[in-house]
Amino acid sequence: MADLFGGTEPQEIRETVREDAPLADRLRPRTLDEVVGQEHLTGPDGAIGRMVAAGKLSSIILWGPPGTGKTTIARLLADAVGLRFASISAVFSGVADLKRVFAEARDHAKLGKRTLMFVDEIHRFNRAQQDGFLPYVEDGTVTLVGATTENPSFELNAALLSRAQVLILHRLDAAALDTLLKRGEAIEERPLPLDEDARAALVASADGDGRFLLNQAETLFSVNLDAPLDPAGLSALLQRRMAVYDKDREGHYNLISALHKSLRGSDPQAALYYLARMLVAGEEPLYVLRRIVRFASEDIGLADPNALVQCLAAKEAYDFLGSPEGELAIVQACLYCATAPKSNAAYKAQKAAWRSAKATGSLMPPPNILNAPTKLMKDIGYGKNYAYDHDREEGFSGANYWPEEMAPETYYAPTPRGFEKRIAERLAYWDELRARAAQE
Repeated sequence: MADLFGGTEPQEIRETVREDAPLADRLRPRTLDEVVGQEHLTGPDGAIGRMVAAGKLSSIILWGPPGTGKTTIARLLADAVGLRFASISAVFSGVADLKRVFAEARDHAKLGKRTLMFVDEIHRFNRAQQDGFLPYVEDGTVTLVGATTENPSFELNAALLSRAQVLILHRLDAAALDTLLKRGEAIEERPLPLDEDARAALVASADGDGRFLLNQAETLFSVNLDAPLDPAGLSALLQRRMAVYDKDREGHYNLISALHKSLRGSDPQAALYYLARMLVAGEEPLYVLRRIVRFASEDIGLADPNALVQCLAAKEAYDFLGSPEGELAIVQACLYCATAPKSNAAYKAQKAAWRSAKATGSLMPPPNILNAPTKLMKDIGYGKNYAYDHDREEGFSGANYWPEEMAPETYYAPTPRGFEKRIAERLAYWDELRARAAQE
């Protein structure tokens, strides 16, 4: 039968790899022991290693970056525990395809052969389609192995997650990637035409993606060179790998979170790195700047009131200059915020005040601070005995401005950092004046 995975129908038996197949396919591991970079799962103490040792496989979700071995592990798991292997891709398949796979799995189950059903890009199935897996997983028709590059917590149904164990695959480190290159050199029976620095640059360019690395290596094996390439020569020959960054998915939120927390932690170097990661990957500069503006209010506030001014100036400069020149203004705002004194006092004050407003939203202000534009209002006491602060020597009357049914609250508590230190001193002075007025 043809195979639906990659555009064909499900198949039981892995075809023999042709000699002219891509290098990545020729190097596909034959056993779990040959899988690199995922020893925390495939080793004797790993979740997969223990399942194989027990000869019993539960439904699992393999979550990890591209090129880390999700498909390979699924195929090898079927071989290791003696299950029929059927694969399907959520990109190319619909409900009819799923029904056909389940029907075939039931037919094989009657003959005593259970099925491991591998679903690539499982997060691309909608909620209703994901629900369709549940009865077949529960009755044992299939053992589900799903693969996803997206956070299962956000992309998969809770019901499906409750029936499957999520296993996290790591991006391949330099040692694992170098192992792949050595295997490629062994099968090609010649070294890569690279000097030591270029080889390191090739590994770094893969960004943890083994498939990408082997595709690049295959290109290098296919060219005739008089001498090994240095990093500059390698860069000229091979295309640049674009950073993995989906603007509407987890990578986006991970980086903006890292930027925000680096700013909060007063680490300008790390903040600049994450800012660069986002902008180099193609993020909309104004989105990043909006987040920095928010940071200026949430995490700096009145500890340095100029932080917000700097951010808004950066927005004006970017609007005026555009990219790439205007991005320097965003960098300046980022560095200013990272190096400014920090305070979340305004943020906490907002939250506390909002809670009070929701709880006491119908209380009238005290009559003495209400305007009295009509005679009736004056007759019922609006504005009576209002203390005009400017008439006092200190410019401060110490009057009560809270509803009569409500005790005064303290929402804003300035920190002893930056400009807020002066604010705290001022508030303490006013508290002292207010206490004196209460005694008079």
